[in-house]
Amino acid sequence: MSEAFAAGDEFAEIHDELRTVARDLLGKAGRETAVDWSLIARSGWLGLEAPTEFDGAEATFAEVAVLLGELGRAAASGAYPAVAALGLGALGLVTPNPERDTLLRDTVAGASVPIVVLSSGRSPALDLDEPEFRLVDGANGPTLHGSADFVLDAASADRLLIPASTSDGEIVLAAIEPGDLVTEQPVVDETRGFGRVRVDGLSIAPEQVWHFDGDGARALGRLRDRAVVALACDSLGLSEAMLDATVEYVGVREQFGRPVGSFQSVKHACADMLVQVTVGRQLVSAAVRALVADTPDASTAASMAKAFTSAAAVDIAGKAMQLHGGIGYTWESGIHQYLKRAVLNRSLFGSPAEHRKVLARRYVPSIAE
Repeated sequence: MSEAFAAGDEFAEIHDELRTVARDLLGKAGRETAVDWSLIARSGWLGLEAPTEFDGAEATFAEVAVLLGELGRAAASGAYPAVAALGLGALGLVTPNPERDTLLRDTVAGASVPIVVLSSGRSPALDLDEPEFRLVDGANGPTLHGSADFVLDAASADRLLIPASTSDGEIVLAAIEPGDLVTEQPVVDETRGFGRVRVDGLSIAPEQVWHFDGDGARALGRLRDRAVVALACDSLGLSEAMLDATVEYVGVREQFGRPVGSFQSVKHACADMLVQVTVGRQLVSAAVRALVADTPDASTAASMAKAFTSAAAVDIAGKAMQLHGGIGYTWESGIHQYLKRAVLNRSLFGSPAEHRKVLARRYVPSIAE
């Protein structure tokens, strides 16, 4: 994603350095093993957006997006995207309190893994009205009820941050221990982990209920936008990896005494892949800038980036597999991991069709829900 944030960006040099370090670290870990969590913490990745008082770098989501793209490029596993995009994002949106401050400091240090409980199967653009959980007032205090499927990296959490609606309509964040509330949900993509979170009448102490700094519904929408853009960054990164691998392969693989990359049909296919990557870079760059600036059109930019990049990634990975010939269909090539990751990205937090439907409402407000 070297061009994604470079244009007009005064921090382009810093982003390039961050990208180089991330690519080296992820390259050493390989796709089969998640990067050691303590190494991620020591590298400062977890503290990019955190204030300096919590040993953070006080940077922005733009720097996090660089790392998210590199994770996609490496098809890396691990809980960093869920923690950086959602966990730390949620901690930055709630009103400071002693419990939140302790968790934020522990997260930056790598001692805690907070996971926000949002169902990745729900469209963030179509389901902004109500959280999946609710707090019900009782004689002995509030109790938490609800469930969410396919929560990203729920099984890795040592703290669950659950958006919930109260009896008076406020959206708050309930911070609880996972205990036996999480059930793993396996998927075909082995680089990702998901879990079902089900809570039925769990008593919540007052200090476990955190209020958002401002409107809770808007904060929840912002978290979903972060999730959408994080997936767009991942899809763009894996698309770039597949383009680079394909161009390199067709340049050395020979048939009929000449590189297959010299054939017109192969050139056209690679050119199509490049066009898709280039358009995706521009859309992701615009979405990241909108999120950082918190502009009114941030959700629109996020939907545009997600709709395009997640669909393009499937197409690019599929073409990469074809252009690699027979070797592309083997387990050893590793292309299958990128294709499965791309297909999963396409369905998480809203399909391209769902996001396009929302985008269309800007022009035809009467489109049916």
